[in-house]
Amino acid sequence: MNHEDFLQAYLKDRQNIVEEALQRYLPDEDSVPQDLHTAVRYSVFAGGKRIRPILCLAAAEACGGDMAPAIPVACALELIHTYSLIHDDLPAMDNDDFRRGKPTSHKVFSEAVAILAGDALLTEAFVLLSRAEKVRLAAERRLAVIQEIASAAGIAGMVGGQALDIRAVKIQPDFTGLTDIHRRKTGALIVAAVKSGAILAGASDEKIQALGVYGSHIGIAFQIADDILNVEGDSMRMGKKTGSDAALGKVTYPSLLGLEVARAKLAEHTEAALAGIAAFDSRALPLRVIAHYIMERKS
Repeated sequence: MNHEDFLQAYLKDRQNIVEEALQRYLPDEDSVPQDLHTAVRYSVFAGGKRIRPILCLAAAEACGGDMAPAIPVACALELIHTYSLIHDDLPAMDNDDFRRGKPTSHKVFSEAVAILAGDALLTEAFVLLSRAEKVRLAAERRLAVIQEIASAAGIAGMVGGQALDIRAVKIQPDFTGLTDIHRRKTGALIVAAVKSGAILAGASDEKIQALGVYGSHIGIAFQIADDILNVEGDSMRMGKKTGSDAALGKVTYPSLLGLEVARAKLAEHTEAALAGIAAFDSRALPLRVIAHYIMERKS
């Protein structure tokens, strides 16, 4: 099996595992309040790639751990990611009409319900992280994972990055400033995903640190690829309109560096990510092929 076939089979299998778990963890649409639960499920099951939860599972396995204890954590990461997308799409933020090929939450359910759906997903993620599972985890590992993910989602990470991104429309950042925005906004949760998987597997500090390096670089690579696709991607394939960054006056890697230099930076970060896990054995193959997938993705 070549790497492309392996990747597609791996992603499909892990996506199915995450989808089934999310179906179990989230209340059904008939739960009260019905409009809120319907909105939550609408966005969670809108067809995401599940990259963050899959990275968490892959990191646990790369460190010799069992995947089962990582599944609730992987799902919590997806809930946090989905909440961030709902809020990012709001008129006060990026004002997007489509996400994953479907009308955005606020377009379907109203801005108020969309805001509450995002709030609910963030909160439910921490309910999931802290709940007792059949697979018992040492309290120290559970606490370390909660701290890792909370820090990545908060002011020092994703929320702070979003605030800097909004500010950047008025105060145009340089390359260093742009990278800082995306290390927080996009990269922090990806780093938390791989480090959490390693922590759950009982990995050494050295391996956790190495995965942090890997996650940091693929986080930036993911954003550069996203910026490039916003310029030249197929809006039908991506499920959202292209050219929106330019329309909003946002500074992106292509607008700052040009497309060719942005592509070179994308390759540079991908290679740095792979170098970060060079000492890992064949169990890290999924992490390696995911890094290439991020660099070469078309949607």
